[in-house]
Amino acid sequence: MHALITVAIKEYRDGLRNRWILAITVLLAAFAVGLSYFGGAASGAVGVTSLSTTIVSLASLAIFIIPLVALMLAYDTLVGEEEQGTLLLLLTYPLTRGQLLLGKFAGHAAILATATVIGFGAAGLLVAGAAGELGDAGVWRAFGLFILSSWLLGCVFLALAQLISAWAGEKSVAAGVALLVWFWFVLIFDLLLLGALVMAGGQEGGWLAGLLLLNPTDIFRLVNFVGFEAARSYTGLTHIAVGPWFQPAALLGLLLVWIVVPLLLAQWRFARRAL
Repeated sequence: MHALITVAIKEYRDGLRNRWILAITVLLAAFAVGLSYFGGAASGAVGVTSLSTTIVSLASLAIFIIPLVALMLAYDTLVGEEEQGTLLLLLTYPLTRGQLLLGKFAGHAAILATATVIGFGAAGLLVAGAAGELGDAGVWRAFGLFILSSWLLGCVFLALAQLISAWAGEKSVAAGVALLVWFWFVLIFDLLLLGALVMAGGQEGGWLAGLLLLNPTDIFRLVNFVGFEAARSYTGLTHIAVGPWFQPAALLGLLLVWIVVPLLLAQWRFARRAL
């Protein structure tokens, strides 16, 4: 456990030194404030909107930004160290391959947690103050759920990035596969599902609803949209999500499954990888 924590601290300090934390924090805060202020520009109105409205808009944008940031952060976790010749050196220390992998994951997850809490949190305070919602406990619960689910979504793609890095033989290959993974989960999957929804006549529940759980970005969307009635008409995918699996607690549990399974597969692959 001490070795795992040591690796995690090293990764976190590398994130500070390479300004990853600063860059991600500023990016998330800028998008949150920008969406709140310019979100109504298409309808001819510019100004700070309510925090609850910002959550719905920001959840839609975070689906594109957070997975990409997480994949960029961790796609070269192992293959990058191997190409630099430092992986064998790291494994000469008293730590197992599993501890090295989990330590790197924990460090990257801490980087995302810091950036998400500070970036979104500071923006949320600013928006809530401007909209007069600082004392609204319900809105803050929804915003806290948004921050938690955003971090978990990032952790899902950190785990997927580690799985890619454990299998890839070259850093360039890992980068290409990471980009394909982003396209599949963020763009292609939902386009195919929307097509199936149209052909099925927009029916609620059934096998189409189950397919939503096969995409972590859709799970994230549902976690944040399930409490907003307006959001159910905002996106057709949430309209078919009915049943006990589509409650916030169950959906957060599924995001945890999406983290654990790729991590276990990455550890299995890394343990059998010849260096």
